[in-house]
Amino acid sequence: MEATLLSFPSSKPSPCLLSFSQQSIPLLPSSLSKPRTHFPCTIRAAISRTKKEETVDTVKTHLENCHLLAGIRYTGFTVKQFQDLRRSLPEYTKLLVAKNTLVLKAIEGTKWESIKPCMKGMTAWLFVHTEEIPTALKPYRDFQRERKLDGNDFTGAVFEGKYYGPDEFKALETMPTRAEIYAKLLGALQSPAMGLVGTLQAPARDVVLVLKAYVKKLEEESGGGGQ
Repeated sequence: MEATLLSFPSSKPSPCLLSFSQQSIPLLPSSLSKPRTHFPCTIRAAISRTKKEETVDTVKTHLENCHLLAGIRYTGFTVKQFQDLRRSLPEYTKLLVAKNTLVLKAIEGTKWESIKPCMKGMTAWLFVHTEEIPTALKPYRDFQRERKLDGNDFTGAVFEGKYYGPDEFKALETMPTRAEIYAKLLGALQSPAMGLVGTLQAPARDVVLVLKAYVKKLEEESGGGGQ
């Protein structure tokens, strides 16, 4: 006859189990139980480095065909204010928030390097991709006035390789527009003698702009006549 061993539940723990649970189990060396790895830190560092490189590349891209680079103090700006400001800017301007050190890295050795005095505190960067400088700067002035952001002023700008500080910024905002240059050119052509003398006595930059406008006018007339 085959015997069957039956076991019944007991409220007392089995001596064998008790003795086994109370035995001291030698711990594995920490190097084996929890292998150390530096992968997370390395990955984070790589991501951070990649983002910095992308920011530098973005600044360099915005500087292509850029006529003016200006700094804006944005301390205290809210996210919504930034969104509203970006919507108010014309398409030929770009607003970028980037660390001063990264912007400096992007402009090293270029004509924009003279904007270094602006690299203090929290600065947003305005890239202007048009010759109509006053027209490009006006939207921010309007935004600043409407929102009463007197403390968030332009910190300076570089135009044609020259640095304009806060005290000189008004000169950029009052430059003649293309329409004003054309009007001045037409006035000079209508009275050649006096007009030419007056034009030549104007600042060198105005003379260059007038000549450029005149050349463009001739090109447009020549192209229109050939059609």
